[in-house]
Amino acid sequence: MEPLRVTLVQTELAWEDPAANLQRLERKLHPISGTTDLIILPEMFTTGFTMRAEAMAEDMDGPTLRWMQAMASQLDAVITGSVVICERGACFNRLLWVRPDKTYAYYDKRHLFSLAGEQHHYTAGNQRLLVGLKGWTICPLICYDLRFPVWSRNTQDYDLLIYVANWPKARRHAWQSLLVARAIENQSYTIGVNRVGEDANGNEYTGDSMVVNFAGEVLYHIAYGEQSETLTLAHAIQESFRAKFPFLDDADDFSLK
Repeated sequence: MEPLRVTLVQTELAWEDPAANLQRLERKLHPISGTTDLIILPEMFTTGFTMRAEAMAEDMDGPTLRWMQAMASQLDAVITGSVVICERGACFNRLLWVRPDKTYAYYDKRHLFSLAGEQHHYTAGNQRLLVGLKGWTICPLICYDLRFPVWSRNTQDYDLLIYVANWPKARRHAWQSLLVARAIENQSYTIGVNRVGEDANGNEYTGDSMVVNFAGEVLYHIAYGEQSETLTLAHAIQESFRAKFPFLDDADDFSLK
């Protein structure tokens, strides 16, 4: 299986200003054309973590999806991150997975952040997404999902776990610790991409975007600044580690109802 080049985009977000955020991201992304396979943006990368779902929502065929399709095609890389989408009378914190050929898949955030009342404005998803890229199987999730290990449980069905987030400074220790925990328990490369800056609610974000390997070792960590970083992940090393330490074989057998 080929190595996977992954780019983490840790950025500030203009509050509820999709046009400004897309312009900012476009400036950051153009220089990496042809150098990466996967670009990861934060949660709600067009608006920040807004609870004004209906006011800020787009349709599935709205401008953000079209922008992602255009950028994925131009950069020859998958682009992923979450946005506010409303359809059939419901709003979702929806992660979009957009390929260079402009096809896409999506995942609706399952665990809605009750501390901010997210459950009053968004509808929870109930299906996990697994997507393929260069022979890798990838499980992309969203922010608060990180606190719930059953939802990310690896039944030897994925090679890379991703979280996109708006995770505030006040709980940065939990963010960093849980990323390491998810990597260890799932014996999987685990990536967290978070925003920086401050939102209109006074929440400060330190980023702390990270890449953690299958043994829980931190390969990359950046805090307190905008930065885009590309790392190459080696599948063979992970498979060798799993074969030497086959802990996943001993996991409890259960399923979610």
